[in-house]
Amino acid sequence: MTVRVESEDGVALVTLDRPERHNAIDLETAAELRCAWREFRMTDDVRAVVLTGAGDRAFCTGLDRSADVPQPSSPYAIDDPLLTVGPKACDLWKPVVAAVNGMACGGAFYLLGESEFLIASETATFFDPHTTYGMVSAYEAIGMAQRMPFGEVARMSLMGTAERLSATRACEIGLVSEVVPPDGLLEAALRVASVVASYPTEAVQGTVRAVWSAREAARTQALAGAPHLIALGNLPPERQAGLFAARGHEFRTR
Repeated sequence: MTVRVESEDGVALVTLDRPERHNAIDLETAAELRCAWREFRMTDDVRAVVLTGAGDRAFCTGLDRSADVPQPSSPYAIDDPLLTVGPKACDLWKPVVAAVNGMACGGAFYLLGESEFLIASETATFFDPHTTYGMVSAYEAIGMAQRMPFGEVARMSLMGTAERLSATRACEIGLVSEVVPPDGLLEAALRVASVVASYPTEAVQGTVRAVWSAREAARTQALAGAPHLIALGNLPPERQAGLFAARGHEFRTR
């Protein structure tokens, strides 16, 4: 299992469990996430969810670059295994609290973008490497544009690997709702999830859907154009691989 699920007192703890790969999502992990979200829809004993990553180096670093994802030849169709790894994509409307430890970047935003709110460790950082490696940040940027001021998501998406957003700055701009010491992260997330799980789940799920409906129209319209932007703007895979192989490790945290 690359995803661990534990539950107690109405709260399920979902842990991405690939710390040796910075909790990057391969095809197996993607399938397990989809399965977990779908199962929670049918499990009355689960009324809230905490999502985190194993270890302290990374919450999630997106799609595992070793994953083989064949693509159709048509420029009008793109197969993206991360499109269905989030709870809302799987029609789960029970609240999800993300506990972010270490790096959260790239495809991690598919998960963070579909969580109700984020609690971050003081060591958490956020960045989007797509443009550095010749890829369009479309789904990731659209998801974060629902949670961050326009200028902040534009800067993060365009600066690539050269800059990381600190937990403190993420809290200042509203991406993160609370910053806690690393050893208190899970406790803080489980505490708030337990409070929400103690309330009548019908009212909680209705509230989640109401909040999401306030922004869903703009998000849906933006997502519809994402595949075409990716098809037009992404470099060929071999050129992406060359940029990735030549990557540097210098960055600024703000």
